[in-house]
Amino acid sequence: MENLTSAEKETMSFQKSQKKPQGELRPTPAFISASWFALFIGMVSYCIGLWNATMWLNEKGYYFTLLLFGLFSVVSVQKSVRDKQEGLPVTDAYYGISWFTTIASLVLLVIGLWNADLELSEKGFYGMSYVLSMFAAIAVQKNTRDLQYLQHKEDNV
Repeated sequence: MENLTSAEKETMSFQKSQKKPQGELRPTPAFISASWFALFIGMVSYCIGLWNATMWLNEKGYYFTLLLFGLFSVVSVQKSVRDKQEGLPVTDAYYGISWFTTIASLVLLVIGLWNADLELSEKGFYGMSYVLSMFAAIAVQKNTRDLQYLQHKEDNV
């Protein structure tokens, strides 16, 4: 390092200052778009499947409510986990309820599909579109939270 010119030292210093710590990587636009696209595809597919299903309206309402319940639950879990990671206070009760409702939504879907008078392929379709929607909701929430955190950090610098 002693043999470097001042321009080379300045370049190295600039490069070091441009490196971000591992925990502060900004989600790429491609990942953000893919997350939203997966959420949209999962939810719309599930809802189109319900719309075209030959089941009673109360059954359709049950499965639609499960979708909303599951999405809200996984967003709550992701928020709780992220709050804890960032040092924000999260009560054990809320954290536990978030996990309980997430697991309950999955169990209720499995029980509903197990007992439904549907073809096995339809049951698989509902299960997969439901899981895709839940996973995508977590990814969208994570991206939103990452961008908010980085924006807040940049505003305070």
